[in-house]
Amino acid sequence: MDVGDHAAEAGHVPVMLGRVLELLAPAVAAARDEGRAPRYLDATLGMGGHAEAMLRAHPDLRLIGLDRDTTALERSARRLAPFGDRVALEHAVYDEIPGVLARLGVPSVDAVLFDLGVSSPQLDEADRGFAYSYDAPLDMRMDRTQTLTAAEVVNGYPPAELARILREYGEERFAQRIAAAIVRERERAPLDSTRRLADLVRTSIPAATRRTGGNPAKRTFQALRIEVNGELDIWRRALPAALDALPVGGRVAVLSYHSLEDRITKRVLAAEAADTTPPELPVPLPEHEPRFRLLTRGAELPSDEETTTNPRAGSVRMRAAERVREAT
Repeated sequence: MDVGDHAAEAGHVPVMLGRVLELLAPAVAAARDEGRAPRYLDATLGMGGHAEAMLRAHPDLRLIGLDRDTTALERSARRLAPFGDRVALEHAVYDEIPGVLARLGVPSVDAVLFDLGVSSPQLDEADRGFAYSYDAPLDMRMDRTQTLTAAEVVNGYPPAELARILREYGEERFAQRIAAAIVRERERAPLDSTRRLADLVRTSIPAATRRTGGNPAKRTFQALRIEVNGELDIWRRALPAALDALPVGGRVAVLSYHSLEDRITKRVLAAEAADTTPPELPVPLPEHEPRFRLLTRGAELPSDEETTTNPRAGSVRMRAAERVREAT
């Protein structure tokens, strides 16, 4: 490990760590009570901070760690090496949970964590192209083995599709203006750098708007990142897959960083926690009773202390649920 890697890992603070450990501990205990080694699926391994804490807290725990970012996997492998064969790391996107578990011969997992969004190394490494604060190639791939990049999106997508992405994924009210500016600019020369794009977005937005709400490029960069990595479509598949992998007593915790992800999480968990007995029937039917119960009242927020010491936690929303019934 070079000095840069060590500094990055030492400085990385897992978001809402104490609360994650608290919420997932009963699922680990439930597996232990049934006489089996508990299994924890960290579906977005990142720097491995949550995973390391879980492994230390539960000496009999076995980890399955997924990440689409090969750099993150390499770093986590070094960090988690002391835990030996308790750790299995897989290069996979988190909607591939069923295939990964089948390949490993694991029928179920007792606790699952999703820490969504961009990891600290991806933001901190200029050449990844995620941040508008550095000048870098327009890349934004979480998995650098895939082909689609942000440069291909801004230079190749039709104007209407660009505007749709900015409006839907970035919740950008000036999506039409920004898309038109991108099209004009790319006709002169391909847009290939983060700084050029950030400057273009800034000049496309009314001056009064530019003075409030932080960097005006933030929403555009979020939208492009979501498109490049298919984040919302993957999330719509991944959360139900994770819920299906949990036994009764199993738990899932989700850390979301923007409203689009949190909306999907809220909708999926609410549906699983609802009784679907037809309203005209006088008593609930067992096969229509909720499969899950919610463990959080709405979305939980980090403490003021955490957001002060760990800026990445500023936008996080946490939701969690426990499986209470087998599927019929």
